Amino acid sequence: MNIMKMNSIVLTLFMFSLMATYAKGPDTKDKKTATPIELSTSEFLKKVHNFVKSPNEWKYMGDKPAIIDFHATWCGPCKQLAPTLKDLAAEYGDEIYIYKVDVDREPDVARAFGIQSVPSLLFIPQGDAAPQMGQGNIPKANLKKVIDEFMLKK
Repeated sequence: MNIMKMNSIVLTLFMFSLMATYAKGPDTKDKKTATPIELSTSEFLKKVHNFVKSPNEWKYMGDKPAIIDFHATWCGPCKQLAPTLKDLAAEYGDEIYIYKVDVDREPDVARAFGIQSVPSLLFIPQGDAAPQMGQGNIPKANLKKVIDEFMLKK
């Protein structure tokens, strides 16, 4: 009887683990899982623009359009904007970069771009077009319009 009870318990545990595995839903390998990328000053200088070497000349160093989110951890509107940017990063996947720069941790970057309020967003298209700045908690629909029309030229 003990062996039957033991087998029953093992079988039950096996069934629960199987159900837990399949309860997660369909495989998410095909879903885009990109997220905003936090940049330090040194990473910004390598990936976006070296404002130390070229303070008066804009030269974007990325290989696709980008949004730079200048934010702060204490900023309420920044916290409200963060999930929207995360959604857009996942939605656009490898079409654009979404970078985040904490103005308190990276004051040199913030100063180089004249950031005086957060959130501030720098929209960088690919090519020779000049970047544009946006401020505040911009609605997702407006951000998508800027991404599609200005940055990706769809």
